[in-house]
Amino acid sequence: MNEAHILKVAGELKVQPRQVLATAKLFAEGATVPFIARYRKEATGSLDEVAITGIRERLISLAEFDQRRDAIIKSLEERNLLTDKLKADIAAADNITRLEDIYLPFRPKRRTRAMIAKEQGLEPLADLLFAQQSTANPQAEAAKYVSAEKGVADANAALAGARDIIAERVSDDATARAKLRELFWNEAVIKSKVLSDKQEAAAKFKDYFDWSEPVGKIPSHRLLAIRRGETEGFLMMRIAVEENSALAQIEPLFVNGRGAAADQVRLAVQDSYKRLLGSAIEVELRMETKKRADAEAIRVFAENLRELLLASPLGRKNVLAIDPGFRTGCKIVCLDRQGKLLHNDVIYPTASSTSEIREAAEAVLSMVKKYQIEAIAIGNGTAGRETETFVKLLKLTIPIVMVNESGASIYSASEVAREEFPTQDITVRGAVSIGRRLMDPLAELVKLDPKSIGVGQYQHDVEQTALKHSLDDVVVSCVNGVGVELNTASKQLLAYVSGLGPALAASIVNYRNENGPFKSRTELKKVPRLGEKAFEQAAGFLRIRDGAHPLDASAVHPESYELVDRMAKDLNCAVNDLVRDAGLRQKIQLPKYVTEAVGLPTLNDILGELAKPGRDPRQKFEVFSFQSGVEKMEDLKPGMKLPGIVTNVTAFGAFVDIGVHQDGLIHVSQLSDRFVSNPAEVVKVSQKVMVTVTEVDLPRKRIALSMKAAPVIGASTTGTRTSPNAPRPAGGGFNRPAQPAKPAAVDWFTAALNKKH
Repeated sequence: MNEAHILKVAGELKVQPRQVLATAKLFAEGATVPFIARYRKEATGSLDEVAITGIRERLISLAEFDQRRDAIIKSLEERNLLTDKLKADIAAADNITRLEDIYLPFRPKRRTRAMIAKEQGLEPLADLLFAQQSTANPQAEAAKYVSAEKGVADANAALAGARDIIAERVSDDATARAKLRELFWNEAVIKSKVLSDKQEAAAKFKDYFDWSEPVGKIPSHRLLAIRRGETEGFLMMRIAVEENSALAQIEPLFVNGRGAAADQVRLAVQDSYKRLLGSAIEVELRMETKKRADAEAIRVFAENLRELLLASPLGRKNVLAIDPGFRTGCKIVCLDRQGKLLHNDVIYPTASSTSEIREAAEAVLSMVKKYQIEAIAIGNGTAGRETETFVKLLKLTIPIVMVNESGASIYSASEVAREEFPTQDITVRGAVSIGRRLMDPLAELVKLDPKSIGVGQYQHDVEQTALKHSLDDVVVSCVNGVGVELNTASKQLLAYVSGLGPALAASIVNYRNENGPFKSRTELKKVPRLGEKAFEQAAGFLRIRDGAHPLDASAVHPESYELVDRMAKDLNCAVNDLVRDAGLRQKIQLPKYVTEAVGLPTLNDILGELAKPGRDPRQKFEVFSFQSGVEKMEDLKPGMKLPGIVTNVTAFGAFVDIGVHQDGLIHVSQLSDRFVSNPAEVVKVSQKVMVTVTEVDLPRKRIALSMKAAPVIGASTTGTRTSPNAPRPAGGGFNRPAQPAKPAAVDWFTAALNKKH
């Protein structure tokens, strides 16, 4: 372990060096973040996943920094450029920017004007000018370097070449770069302009046709929007400071005399800023601001994804799922409590034919009875609300839930779906996915690329490797935090379990298919290629209902079974008795079981698991309903108060599904009566909210909403922007609003069904 790195990370993250060291050792041994956070609390001092992930990322960053430093030293050595002073400066560099500034003068370059001037023999003249002696006569000195053979036509050409050499020195100077960099961060302005011939085509970027904002204050979403406009060829973006301010920072570093020679140096500094240094710092800021914007966008995406993955599950129920449609009808499937497909059919509940509607009603009622259906899931896409209205008219006594179907079509056409349902078409697979999302959102959503779920902003514009890394961390955290049913989990879900991965997950499923359900956690060791280390990492996160050991269904790690057995023996009872009897658990004297390896944090976790073995940390599922009679944008009126589900949280507000096939936006200024800078402080993805409609723009399909106590109705706000990604998740609980009277047109339908059934 690099001691300097350990101390540096400890200082930056405000934790103890021993905690960083212990965490680093565990990572070196192959441990995962969830395993370290859950089962190695004594070693790390009970660091949580956020702190452990931060240590991992910072140690990786410092290791990469050391690799870059070594590569620079090697390059300089190979070219015989490494001096003792240069080596000391490189060793003292404490960040990548400083390191690259030191290396810049020695970095191999393309052929520059300064190189040409040096080849013409003008470097001595540049040195003379740079000395800025008041008695020097630049014109006379330059005349000495005139040479037709070397391409120096006259004294002015010689002076121009000498200034080119000085300009490059100025541009390569680490101090000048540092001063100018600081000035840009403090005073630079980001400006965007629409290209002259693109106004009409660039309408979606209208806000940025003539925009300017301090670089230090521009939010992530605005910068990414401007950059997208630039990438698509509609906008031009610049980052700039006042030229006089920039020159005032760097001229004193190089112009330190008076006279004609100093004037030549001043001209070289000005040329360096305009031609080299200014644009170089602008490029650097473009990269750094993009990096910061990416980090913020990725953070928002990760937070939204976590909330969506941890949405309340309905649980093991027989489910009838409907993938709605108008012309092609509704694909309907019946699933058992393990999510197994039992039956599929097509119905036409929105057809114009009365007979087709009656047939659809009879089919649904028949399937509900035959397959003992306990809940109905309806996709929230096209015809979703209309199908919901149809099903509610059947007057069933089971929950009817609108389910977010974002990404279901991607799943249905995927290799995963084809492998799972090789004989079914994509419509059946999509309906199955909708039903399973109601039963367990996490287990179903892990089959998708997180980016296709659509709960972020500008996810296609950010650095994709960093995005994938962050989202994978979130999925791993959620899967292991909830725990996985070993005997029913798909290989996609198992792949996210600590210590497993796709290959071992596939081996587990194959073993399960060949040998039947696992009877104990220890049986995992019989799975081919699943060794002791993988078992140690994974076992605690896998659940077996009615397993050989009572704790196989809990989060107690098998390494602690012996300890729990000893607790039971000391109380003259069985482990099952400890689970059932709170009085017995209260008699356990935890300090008695403390060892060098097991301390009170782990013992308290064990006690908690004995109280509620295998408890699901997600919120209890409660049925949610949209406002009846409000199914399309035309039904909306300013002032309406409606229930909704938050589908996306961004830096500028929150998008909410109110059941009209178009999400509305609560601008950040409308989220609360108090000032809010971060929308995530007020709302989360999948949260149920009551909103007021403040504005409806039918031509542009924009809905402005408010959560304020007394919103201004009809006031135009930035809350009418359209969401770039507007999924509609379901689940959770909300008090149902008062239901309006049913339209008279459906009375015949209700009466007919009541008579027949």
